[in-house]
Amino acid sequence: MCDYVGRGLLKGKVALVIGGDSGIGRAVCVAFAKEGADVALAYLSEDADAEHTAGLVRNEHRRCLSLRGDLAIAAHCIDVVRRTIEELGQLDIVVNNVATQQSVDAPEDITDEKWLRTFDINVHSYFRVTKAALPHLSKGSVIINTGSVNGLRGNKSFIEYSASKGAVHVLTFSLAQALMDRGIRMNCVAPGPVWTPLIPSTMPAEKVESFGEQVPMGRAADPDEIAPSY
Repeated sequence: MCDYVGRGLLKGKVALVIGGDSGIGRAVCVAFAKEGADVALAYLSEDADAEHTAGLVRNEHRRCLSLRGDLAIAAHCIDVVRRTIEELGQLDIVVNNVATQQSVDAPEDITDEKWLRTFDINVHSYFRVTKAALPHLSKGSVIINTGSVNGLRGNKSFIEYSASKGAVHVLTFSLAQALMDRGIRMNCVAPGPVWTPLIPSTMPAEKVESFGEQVPMGRAADPDEIAPSY
């Protein structure tokens, strides 16, 4: 986000970014900081990545809280909200961005354990964090989910991931309707191919080489290009 110039749009706000240590989440954390928000970022175990992101936020003279743990666990989803409130004093923006995926050659390659964990991370954490946050949110607050073009079109190589992102899209529509009367906005950003650490760590090398070439731009997006959408 080196070229991004903030205008104080989020001055005095506190944001919780789930999956904020790298990729799109990191870019969102930095963009929010540039707009004046303090940031709490939740991540699994990538301590160096999380600390680098926290450093980028602090470089913008904003507070940053790093929250380590497995968001597939219901209690941890509640805990990250609790700690954000306790240590940063309030909560105005929630970004549900954490995700896992795994490339498969056939549907039979998806184990029951993998299917359930994908939904625990990609869908259940979104609802659990949102539910835990709602008592602390007020009129004008916003919740943003990260979806995917795969949740709109499907992907034969990422079956459970695509299904989970489709669920995220419908969850967003449903919660947006349910929260409208409270003045809490619920939206979803559904990117196409984006260069994030998830790509080389979950795709065969030959697919990584051509990742994103099929889109009209002829290349994958950079996370910094996606962050302003949030």
